[in-house]
Amino acid sequence: MRFRGRVWKLGDDINTDLIISGRYKYDITDIKELAKHAFEDLDPLLHEKIRPGDIIVAGVNFGCGSSREHAPLVIKALGVRVVVAESFARIFYRNAINIGLAAVECPGVSQAFEDGDVAEVDLMRGVVRNATRNIELKFAPWPPLLRRIYMAGGLVNYIKSGGKLE
Repeated sequence: MRFRGRVWKLGDDINTDLIISGRYKYDITDIKELAKHAFEDLDPLLHEKIRPGDIIVAGVNFGCGSSREHAPLVIKALGVRVVVAESFARIFYRNAINIGLAAVECPGVSQAFEDGDVAEVDLMRGVVRNATRNIELKFAPWPPLLRRIYMAGGLVNYIKSGGKLE
């Protein structure tokens, strides 16, 4: 429930079409292939720069727009394990948790990081730390149910393994 990785900083109101353009949703069904187009309207090469274990830090309203579950799926397919933002669109947040992508709301996070900084995120303690600049921020720790869903790899896996929704 702890993550450490290089940060890719994105801005406010990053909508699902900026995460993955709708123009690909019918032509490409393989999620790894679809991920090759992630964020291309923000930076055509960002999908090539992101490495497994990297962390996305963003401003307010991350994942706004459509309810398309492709958005968190391509982020996860890139190897990103956690997205930390000032706030999330509710449907994106639910979709992320449902597929086993950690999504953390943390006030002040977008001002505390720049591209390339190293972030440490602890879901149990509710701490995001910029290891590069020695800045520590607090957020509400994940409740036990969210932790169990994440550890199972998402909601479907959690239910299949006998997990109960409380």
